[in-house]
Amino acid sequence: MPSKRRLRWALIPVGIAAAVALAGCTPTELNGYLPGFVEGAEPTTNRTEMVSGLWTTSWIVLLVVGVITWGLMGWAAIAYRRRKGQTGLPVQLRYNMPIEIFYTVVPLILVVGFFAFTARDQTILETQYDDPDVSITAIGKQWAWDFQYNGESEDDTVWSMGVQAQTDERGDIISELPTLYLPVDQTVQIKLQSRDVIHSFWIIDFLYKKDMYIGKDNYWSFTPTREGSYAGKCAELCGEYHSMMLFNVEVVSEAEYEDYLASLEAAGQTGDIDDAYDRLQNLPGTGADSEGDE
Repeated sequence: MPSKRRLRWALIPVGIAAAVALAGCTPTELNGYLPGFVEGAEPTTNRTEMVSGLWTTSWIVLLVVGVITWGLMGWAAIAYRRRKGQTGLPVQLRYNMPIEIFYTVVPLILVVGFFAFTARDQTILETQYDDPDVSITAIGKQWAWDFQYNGESEDDTVWSMGVQAQTDERGDIISELPTLYLPVDQTVQIKLQSRDVIHSFWIIDFLYKKDMYIGKDNYWSFTPTREGSYAGKCAELCGEYHSMMLFNVEVVSEAEYEDYLASLEAAGQTGDIDDAYDRLQNLPGTGADSEGDE
């Protein structure tokens, strides 16, 4: 009993020290140094904390397992080292059922646990809004982006088409990047399409990326929760100028968002985006020879 009491009293200062250390952490540190977190501000979307929670918890568990494993390896190397005057092999340990059960059960629990929490969060992240406030089609192309803001009819639909980023001799971007506008605190569903090869739509601070396939549309539903400017890029090697396939994201108020759509309409950028630049003109059903013959 006295030894147990001493152990409890010894753990108290350790717990206090851990609490103080964690209290001094910034939001970036508490969220595993992932982007998208600013002290005193909302997360970038309603999903980013879920992603960071899965990331941080996984690393904590893995680090604990690593520390225990490294500790046991170090202890075994020291405790069973060859001492002066010893020859031959040490006594071998065989068929220790408790240890074998431990080495089987614990990894199984870890694997099942990681799978369960990942599957739970993935199900939520992949759930699409049935009736989003905003519906947008993002089209990836070599090597830029087009954004179509879908209305209730084709007349209410507007778009912007981007061009590949241009750089100077030092590699600094000197051209205007395609920009995606999103209204804060509004439910958003983005339809992801590819015009040519496989791309990947990635808004870095939103902690999410999703592939864009030829002939198969993907979807992403979320709610932006913090106004600001964010960077986006293609996260799938898609050709020679993949590194130039960049875009910006502006999360703005609903009024600013409506003003932006009105500016696109005033510029005559209405209706569905023209597929004149679509490179897939030889697919079955398009009227072209699938073998590429003239």
